[in-house]
This record gives sequence, structure tokens and C-alpha cells, in this order.
Amino acid sequence: MKQRIETIDSLHEHLQWAIELEHATLPPYLCALYSLDPARNPDAVEVVSSVFVEEMIHLSLASNLLNAVGGEPRLDTPELLPGYPRQLPHGSIELSLLPFGPDALEMFLRLEKPEAPGASAEGDHYETIGQFYDAIEEGLRYLCDTLGEEKVFSGDPARQVTAGPFHHTAGTLQPVTDLASALAALDEIVEQGEGTARGEVWDGDHDIFHPDRDEVAHYYRFQELKLGRRYQRGDTPQSGPTGEPVTIDPTGVSPMQPNPRRSDNEQIRAAQEEFDNTYCTLLFLLEQAFTGEPALIRDATRAMFGLKAEALKLMQLSEDDHTTAGPTFRYIDPEQRT
Repeated sequence: MKQRIETIDSLHEHLQWAIELEHATLPPYLCALYSLDPARNPDAVEVVSSVFVEEMIHLSLASNLLNAVGGEPRLDTPELLPGYPRQLPHGSIELSLLPFGPDALEMFLRLEKPEAPGASAEGDHYETIGQFYDAIEEGLRYLCDTLGEEKVFSGDPARQVTAGPFHHTAGTLQPVTDLASALAALDEIVEQGEGTARGEVWDGDHDIFHPDRDEVAHYYRFQELKLGRRYQRGDTPQSGPTGEPVTIDPTGVSPMQPNPRRSDNEQIRAAQEEFDNTYCTLLFLLEQAFTGEPALIRDATRAMFGLKAEALKLMQLSEDDHTTAGPTFRYIDPEQRT
């Protein structure tokens, strides 16, 4: 049965799910990104890093949306790191931690898949992320119609986060204060993933790396890597990309163990625990940033850069002759963090 959003409490619940959904994508993107040698795979690094940064924007926009309607974003909580492989929260897509390669690309394409024309809004058990955000949009419009916009947007505007580690993307992080800005935030999330007007290759922004061309939506960026060509003006989802070649060097990828587990090897285990400690500190800083201290988004950015060094250290360590170690993304209780 279709679940509609007809109360403020239900809206709060669904926007917290949106935060959990956007966060669930981050560890898979990070593992694929960290496994790539930037010198040998610059095209893939550019795509995966740009998508990761935009997913961080989506997480921030979802938090701004929840704050705007008087909710309390929760990020430093065990629900955000239940272990991988895992289902996308309240959806049907399975997410794994994989090195970059065909399996990771197929997972990313399933994740960013555009919704079919005419697909119904689904607040739970959705097939595509677009359907889930359609349900939130329907709920926002219904509540504004029935309760009035001022009653719905009761949150403290000082909690809106508008700065962040988002310089190398054309995506924008805007404050949410009313229905118009909330709908703009939802459009930003969906169009960056699926394309403008749900059926175009482009996401409506200019490509920051290549100012001469428009930016391709996430789904189609991954198609470029899969098919080995860039989209160019005039291309459509039906035509596929017809532009310049995109090259992938499979030898420039660390063979990280899929869905790494805590190792019995003392050195690897210590490095995994150090990574998880830093990642959970990042979640703590993000939660503080979205619950009244917006300036802490910059500290969260610094923690993010620390993650990279720790992940690369793990991928220098071998579990066996065929695979390297990798991060486990396990939740560590605040009192057990160093």
C-alpha cells in the first residue's frame, strides 16, 4: 500500500530517511574512489569524486530540509552504519563496498537510475530514488495546503548550512526556508542524479572541470565510464554517448577485498579501527553542523581529508595474495572513540 506523508511527524520521519539514504551511498563511492590510481585513471577519479561531492550536497540539502520543517537531523547513530552489504534504506537496491570495476559501476547505475515516466511517488519500498523524493514533494505540498506554509516551515533559519567542501562541483547548497526553496532543493537532488526534466542526460549545471560543456547527471556519468565515451551536445539517453573516448586502466585499481570484515591481522585491524574512528568523528561533526553549529562543516571537511590517507594506508596492506585490505565502515560508540 502506498504510504502518504500527511502529518508533520511523518514528514520528519521521511526526511530523516532521506538523510540515511544519501549517507548510505557515501561509503560505496569512497571505496571505489580510494581504489583508483589517479595517474592511471583520471577520468574515473573525476567522475566518482564529483558524484561523491554532490551526494554530500544532497545529504546537506536533506538535513536543511529537515531543519526547515522543525526536525532534528541525526547522523551520529548506529542506524547510519549497519554494515555492508546492506539495502538502501526503505528501498530495494543492495549496496556493497567494492573496488572500482564493472560490478561497482553496475551498482552505481542501479542506484542512480532515472525513474520511469509516470512512475508513482513511493514513500517506502521505492524502486528509484526519484520516486521517494516525489513522495516527499507531494507531502510538502499537501501539508502546506492544509496547515499553511508558515506552520510547516517552523524551523530555525540559523540552522541552515550553506557553506561546505563543495567548491569543485557546480552543485549548490542553498538554505531552505519555505516551500519554493524546499522544492528547489528536491529538484537539485533528483536532477543531479537522473538528469533535467527526468529524461535528459544533463543535470542543468555547467561542468566545473570543463566550462565549455554542460554537466552530465550521475546516471549518465557512470554510463560514460561503462561505455567508454563522453556525452556531447545533441546526445540523448536513447542515442547514448557519441563524444570523445573515456579510458579506464584496470591495472590502476587496488584489488580491495569486497565488503571488508575486521581482520585477524593485528596491523590491518588497527588500521581499520583507526579509519572507523575517523569516519564516526566525521558523522559527529556533521550532526553538530546540522543541529546548531553550521561552522563545524569545515571541521567535517578536514576529517574527510584524513579519511583518504587512512583508506590508502589500508589498501597498501594485503589480506592474501589476491586482495588488499579495506575500510569496514563500522559504527563505534562515542565513548569508545579515541
